[in-house]
Amino acid sequence: MAVGVFTLVLMLGTLIKEALVLLLSQHANLTTVVQAISLMMPFIWTFALPMGMLTATLLVFGRFSADQELTAARASGVSLLSLIAPVLILSLLLCGLSAWMNMDLAPRCAVAYRDLINTFKGEIANAALPEQRTIKDFEGYILYIEKNRKAHLEGVTIYKLQGRTNVIGFIQAVTGTFQYIAASNELDIQLFDTKGWNLENGNRKPFALGEYDVPAIMMATNSVKKLTIGSMTYRQLRDDLRDTEERLSLPVFTNGMSADDLRNLKKDFNKHKSDITLPIRVQMHEQIAFSFACFGFALIGIPLGVRVHRRETNIGIFIALALVAVYYAFIIVAQAFNSRPDMVPQLIIWLPNFIFQAAGAVLLWRANRGI
Repeated sequence: MAVGVFTLVLMLGTLIKEALVLLLSQHANLTTVVQAISLMMPFIWTFALPMGMLTATLLVFGRFSADQELTAARASGVSLLSLIAPVLILSLLLCGLSAWMNMDLAPRCAVAYRDLINTFKGEIANAALPEQRTIKDFEGYILYIEKNRKAHLEGVTIYKLQGRTNVIGFIQAVTGTFQYIAASNELDIQLFDTKGWNLENGNRKPFALGEYDVPAIMMATNSVKKLTIGSMTYRQLRDDLRDTEERLSLPVFTNGMSADDLRNLKKDFNKHKSDITLPIRVQMHEQIAFSFACFGFALIGIPLGVRVHRRETNIGIFIALALVAVYYAFIIVAQAFNSRPDMVPQLIIWLPNFIFQAAGAVLLWRANRGI
């Protein structure tokens, strides 16, 4: 029941924002809205399952303790650990279900849902330059965009390649704009506040310009529509990370370059490579870490329910929402720092699991001993 309530609440926001608007404006029919709802379900369940598990454990064990059933069980020689074993097993099974949804099903359904909505909205602009993705669909270039707001770019990084593998130039820009030329399948990009370097005859030539026009770059003929980081399965993320690292790790032309210049070039190169692949690694960690939320919530929800010792449903729901807010606060912070390697966002992703499971284990041990 808790999962159903949270599913309904989480779904209403998206439905009112997108699907129902299309229905009321007669851009889509009822069948399309039902299809959109079915595609939203797996993504919403990745959040609703852990929240439902936490709420259920708080309500059940709060009532269990308030009705003195725990005291009766102990008097009969049954320990708390024996009573909660099925609940913990259920939470582990839900972890497996969550892992499948987080790492495969939900990203696929999210892509299908977005395609369905875009079919009726007609919004395909910006698809060529998704945010926080390593973009390799342009011949002779590898791009990375931190933000793309309707053709207004922020945090642009461009590697120029000779052939497919050798990096011969690097450009960074604070802001930029672009225009897609459908007739020639090209992008015309204009950058502002730029800096970078080019390799010429084995020497690195740095430059800094207020405005830089990138020559029109052509989409690769075998390119496919790019997915955002949040819409990729774990396997797609892993393949994309491996491909990016391989392409950016191949040697550059350094003939005639001094040892100090070569050392500095490699240092800068490795730093920039780590920066543009960090969002991919953070998303991979998030999909795995989030799969353990059900177990952590169950582990801390059982002893808290016993300690609260209340029959009222509203108390359990309030505690559940507070704990969920704390858990997701870590996720939001990690996502905010996914372009800041110095903040180690992939570790922040795991902190709520460590905290909840450690605190839950201690509280459960104390509750089992009657402390």
